[in-house]
Amino acid sequence: MNSQAAVLRPRVLSDQLARTRLADAMLVIAYAGFIGLSAQISVHLPFTPVPITGQTLAVLLGASVLGTSRALMGSGLYLVAGLIGVPWFAGGSGGVSVASSPTFGYIVGFIAASALVGYMASRGMDKKVLSTAVEMVAGNVVIYAFGVAWLAFSLHVSLASAVALGMVPFLLGDLAKLVMAAVLLPGAWKVTEGFQGR
Repeated sequence: MNSQAAVLRPRVLSDQLARTRLADAMLVIAYAGFIGLSAQISVHLPFTPVPITGQTLAVLLGASVLGTSRALMGSGLYLVAGLIGVPWFAGGSGGVSVASSPTFGYIVGFIAASALVGYMASRGMDKKVLSTAVEMVAGNVVIYAFGVAWLAFSLHVSLASAVALGMVPFLLGDLAKLVMAAVLLPGAWKVTEGFQGR
């Protein structure tokens, strides 16, 4: 009996590992798809090349639920697949030409922000309202840092002008997204845990 259990134990562990890896892969793909879907909520403003989208909410909410590695892989998949040609950047755009657009820095910022927010969440910062707010603000700061810097470079304008074009008009909306993310986070945790069979 003991020898039989010893033989079965590695198989059980192997099956569990395979199921975990499959679940992780599906969550990574779902996260990339969630960002891509949220990018289609796109409103163009007449005074800036940066549209209002739902991406920030998707990036921060998903990263907080998935943790560092899965969030990093999902946002990386979003970037790479979009550059290959999947039309899931803002407004249904895709292809390598997007890398030369004024808004490309924000997409790169999604990767850095997802890693940071995922890490902060893995340290328990998503368990309380105040620390969740800090986590979301930190993610927004990272996205703006990449986005505004690339916007200034791409448009050949000063950093102050880039801030006026690519950050100031969106602060109020990002505050609303932050509140929405904090409200949706407990439900998102339940969906993810249910998906993983925990």
